Amino acid sequence: MKMFLDSAKTDEIRRALDLWDIDGVTTNPRHVMESGKPFRTVIEEIAELVAGTDKPVSVEVNPHLTDWEQIVEQAKELAAISTNFVIKVGASEAGFKAIRELSQEGIRTNATLIFTAAQAWQAARAGAYFISPFLGWKEQYGDGAAGLIREVRTILDNFDYPQQIIAAAIRNARQIADAAMAGAHCVTARFTVYEECCQNPYTRMGEEIFQKAWDATPER
Repeated sequence: MKMFLDSAKTDEIRRALDLWDIDGVTTNPRHVMESGKPFRTVIEEIAELVAGTDKPVSVEVNPHLTDWEQIVEQAKELAAISTNFVIKVGASEAGFKAIRELSQEGIRTNATLIFTAAQAWQAARAGAYFISPFLGWKEQYGDGAAGLIREVRTILDNFDYPQQIIAAAIRNARQIADAAMAGAHCVTARFTVYEECCQNPYTRMGEEIFQKAWDATPER
């Protein structure tokens, strides 16, 4: 399962590339806002960080756009900035139409804000490159999320759709494990979630036990 960083902060992305050799980056308007930089500035900086690699960077069109032709127009402008860019388009009638048009022109898209298997099926039919079911948001509001990845993967496998699933809006290590076991091709999470994945209180407890034993044992 590929590891993507969900961020638009270039310092985080640079560190994640160095620490974990992340496989790609996903951004959204909120991440860009949190970066404190103008939209074009930050996505161009991210493009520079991954230039010369095959690491995809998901960049979202203006979420106010509801006309598919306008979505396509902006998607083309964004795709022209970097060959690494995959254009995020929200799940909707206009969005799926735009994804179909962009796919036919060879522009990769990421169908985002997917909350049902039916939406994922529409995205697959339209030719999205990535399909991003949101897990954390569903669980936040009381909906079960673990089964969604499994349903989407079953649809893709049953009908030989080539799309890759990005398990998105991941909040903790348990959700990463659930996504992996359900068959997600990729997972995207914030920097702090991956940091927490590297830690466990039992590991620390074990280290302390071994350290004490090491210190109490003569070297020769």
